[in-house]
Amino acid sequence: MKNLSTGKSGHRSINLFCFSAVICLLFFTATLSAQPTRTIMIVTEPDAAVWLDEVRFGRTDADGKLILKTVSAGKHSVRVRADGYKEITQNILAGQKGEVKIILSKTTDQAEIVFQEAEKLTASDRAKAAEAYRQAIKLRPRFPEAYVALARVLSDMGELEDATKAVLQARKMRPAYAEASAVEGRIHKDNGEEEKAVAAFKRAISEGRGFQPEAYTGLGLIYKEKGEGFSSSGDFESEAANYAEASKYLRTALTQLQGAPDTVIIYQLEGLIYERMGKYEEAISIYEEFLRLFPDTVEASAVQSFITQIKKKQAEQQ
Repeated sequence: MKNLSTGKSGHRSINLFCFSAVICLLFFTATLSAQPTRTIMIVTEPDAAVWLDEVRFGRTDADGKLILKTVSAGKHSVRVRADGYKEITQNILAGQKGEVKIILSKTTDQAEIVFQEAEKLTASDRAKAAEAYRQAIKLRPRFPEAYVALARVLSDMGELEDATKAVLQARKMRPAYAEASAVEGRIHKDNGEEEKAVAAFKRAISEGRGFQPEAYTGLGLIYKEKGEGFSSSGDFESEAANYAEASKYLRTALTQLQGAPDTVIIYQLEGLIYERMGKYEEAISIYEEFLRLFPDTVEASAVQSFITQIKKKQAEQQ
């Protein structure tokens, strides 16, 4: 990670402009770090996909188990989907920890079965996945989840116009659909329509009553890119303002994701933004938090090297 130096006067501008924002963010981070967490073990069918509060955490192992290590206090919902079974959502009570057994029942719903087949195809053959999602929709015309999944696949294929049509169909069936709005925001962002993307992401957050980590991540990326643009043009005050916004949104996403796999890249983006702001202690803190949560990931050695580089830079500046 290369720090974008702004020069002596540039760093002064960042410090003055962002002092209040950074202090507030540090307080927010410290408060979050102090919140108790618990470990939950989901026990269900083998190779079942598991979502916690609509955030995907992965699949169960051959024994039907998946460990969620950093579940916050309070109530949560777990959604489980396995091939050939009916999808189910079950609540986790405040204070509940240890094993949570989720019993699935077989399904004969062809729309659901085809939808499950499409989900398996998304990683290997997007065109076939899109075809399967469309087949699921034919079998069940009012299937907003299939429309959103189709929109994601089409967006990844670069078919943004058809992706937009699919997501709008989902919103017609479910007007206050936070995930659909988040996907719409991604499509607008990919299409270079920044204002529309910001509006869609903020609508997703509103529809999710403040909970929509995908939308917070999308906003964080938009403001990060804006900060990079202002840095290139030499407008360091605007650079600082946009990096502060990016950091705020990404940190909220991290909090809501609760250690889900998607946080691996977000932690690195957050650390990079702190580095570019010249906030080296904050960057080290976020990288160390990453290492505590993901000590065995392939990215761990790289993140450790980021810390080493920052400390070397700090020593050279003394």
